[in-house]
Amino acid sequence: MKITLGASLLALSLAQPAFAETAADAAASEGSPHHGDIVVTGHHADDRIDLPPATRVTVTSEDIARSVNAVSVEDTLKYAPSLVIRKRHIGDNFAPIATRTSGLGASARSLIYADGVLLSAFIGNNNGNGSPRWTLVAPEEIERIDVLYGPFSAAYPGNAIGTTVNITTRLPSTLTATARVLANVQDYSLYGTNKTLPTYQFAATLGDKIGPLALFAAITRTDAKSQPVSIVTANGTANPKDNTGAVVTGGYADRNRTGAAIRVLGSGGLEHHVQDTYKLKAALDLGGNTRLSYLLGIWTDDTQGTVDTYLRKASGAAYTSAFNSAVYSRDAHHTAHALTLEGSGRHFDWHLVGTSYHYDHDLQNGPSSGNPLPAAFAGGAGSIQRQDGTGWVTLDAKAAWRPNGNDSNVISFGGHADRYVLNTNTYAAANWRDTATQGAVTATSQGRTRTLALWAQDALKLTPALTLTLGARHEWWRAWNGYNFASGKALIQPERRFEGFSPKAALSWRASDHLTARLSLAQAWRFPTVGELYQATTIGTNLANPNPDLRPERARSAELALEYRDERTFMRVSLFNEVVQNALISQTNIANTLVTTSYVQNVDRTRARGVEVALERRDLLPRIDLAGSVTYADAITSKDTAFPAAVGHLLPSVPRWKANAVLTWRPSDAVTLTTAARYASRNYATLDNSDIVGNTYQGFYKYFVVDARAQFRVNEHFEFALGVDNLNNDKYFLFHPFPQRSVTAELRWKY
Repeated sequence: MKITLGASLLALSLAQPAFAETAADAAASEGSPHHGDIVVTGHHADDRIDLPPATRVTVTSEDIARSVNAVSVEDTLKYAPSLVIRKRHIGDNFAPIATRTSGLGASARSLIYADGVLLSAFIGNNNGNGSPRWTLVAPEEIERIDVLYGPFSAAYPGNAIGTTVNITTRLPSTLTATARVLANVQDYSLYGTNKTLPTYQFAATLGDKIGPLALFAAITRTDAKSQPVSIVTANGTANPKDNTGAVVTGGYADRNRTGAAIRVLGSGGLEHHVQDTYKLKAALDLGGNTRLSYLLGIWTDDTQGTVDTYLRKASGAAYTSAFNSAVYSRDAHHTAHALTLEGSGRHFDWHLVGTSYHYDHDLQNGPSSGNPLPAAFAGGAGSIQRQDGTGWVTLDAKAAWRPNGNDSNVISFGGHADRYVLNTNTYAAANWRDTATQGAVTATSQGRTRTLALWAQDALKLTPALTLTLGARHEWWRAWNGYNFASGKALIQPERRFEGFSPKAALSWRASDHLTARLSLAQAWRFPTVGELYQATTIGTNLANPNPDLRPERARSAELALEYRDERTFMRVSLFNEVVQNALISQTNIANTLVTTSYVQNVDRTRARGVEVALERRDLLPRIDLAGSVTYADAITSKDTAFPAAVGHLLPSVPRWKANAVLTWRPSDAVTLTTAARYASRNYATLDNSDIVGNTYQGFYKYFVVDARAQFRVNEHFEFALGVDNLNNDKYFLFHPFPQRSVTAELRWKY
């Protein structure tokens, strides 16, 4: 589908899924529960402490129910300004966020929290194991989501360069229960793969408040089948030969992302997921506006990946000998804990939270290349990779002091500590399907990082209309116990230390009751993740770490935001600029005089600047609401000594244009009809933008996707919804082939 820029802007208008709220607005809305909903009873102290001087967008549970076909929590943010979440399919474990200025391979530039529990996986900075652990939250338990843009709050580390997402879930004030059943069907057709792919999901919650004790439990089971994650190809136009020397038939001629001729042999990674999420939350009111809370989260995953070949031997039998890497199994059991103690008062609020996220077991296994399919489906030689023991712990203590008992002067401060552990081991296996009898270790990546931080921030009203916020954060970072092993050779990595100072400043001017202007400036340090620092590259028979001395990223960010608000209209225009020194990006470079390889390196300097416009108009026409956003970003490499060809080109997976729109009609109080659209212009996978073909496997293409949803409220206990995602069936690639048209039906009961 060809879409001109002008037509895109005209068609999409401007977008934002909900009115941006101030902290006071959010707190007020929490005190006004809707009949039949579960009531939020906490997180007030945390809200009153952070008060970030940054652009903020809020998505409420009502917004989600009305407008979003939300099978999993990452769906709820797909209409937020500038954000793109790479959810390849339902059940995908790897769904990072791309922001205004960072692409899908920069997962460590976004912070994701749920009730203070860190869901961001800073064991990597990629779109694989560095992706947020979204699955620990179900859409059913969300009360609201607050999205912050930029690193302008001293309360957050430099991982907030892109965005900070704070998910607030529900606690009961009375006996409550919900149940939801959902079915989704994707009709997928590409090359020779034509499949109907169903998903089934069941979610339930139960909660009550007994005296000072609030209890809440939630369970979600998802059984999902996906479209292919990968496409199996061969160089050139000819089909391969079988073991008798005869050419097999089938396949499709195409081009790879550099324009070279390839033969498409089949599809791989057709995944079948069975995932369970269990949540238990308890909150005890201790009196005196003090509360103690505990959270337990358990996530399990059983995934099977298989293939679909387009090739046939002369006998008519399927040919699958080139497909081994696309066949695998995954099995995971992760556990999260959080303990929170908080209190609030007229002059002083405080919040203390400790969290733990642990990979109890996490393995992926598959057949080796010397064990060809189809025999390998039953077992035989292969490998088993385990990440058991990987995880992180965090501790945050923060407080806010209001000397005058109001918001004329708010002095907030706090401390932070975290530790990340990477423990990845790959084993040879005589039978890759028998994970209990793994053989010798063939590869290892291990290491630890730790960060300590102190911060303070003062929001002072100079006049009733003018507020100055000054803040600073100082961090001490350490990396140690780095160890790599592969091809029989080992490297013990050196210990690393660094400390960085991050000043922050913001000036907000309330020009009138409806118009506000805010200028925000910040420096932020983003330290290398344990995965970036200790990854190994095998070149021939040599084990090499391309750069064991990766330097932290230093971002200097600025935003000028103008906001207009009245009873029916919200509009914001944001001008932003970001310069990152020593940006950590995976790129191609010469590892020695003969071999070219790709790995994470420091890019000398990147620069991203642009404008974001967001608008919401309630009752544009009677009972019709419109929301939308348009973002233009010029995000380029401005200096790269190691790879000069990248200079002046767009950063990976950061398109120049993004836009979305949400149009909602409420013909009656019981019915809501929504149409939404998402657009992104052409973007690239490589730093030098040498991937000239976008709409092919491993390419990044433009897309225009239209969604629709109809919600029906039968009575105060029952509601159901029908929805379609990618109604126009745009077939596009963001490295992987993305979902085609799918239909969702859901039924929800609440008490």
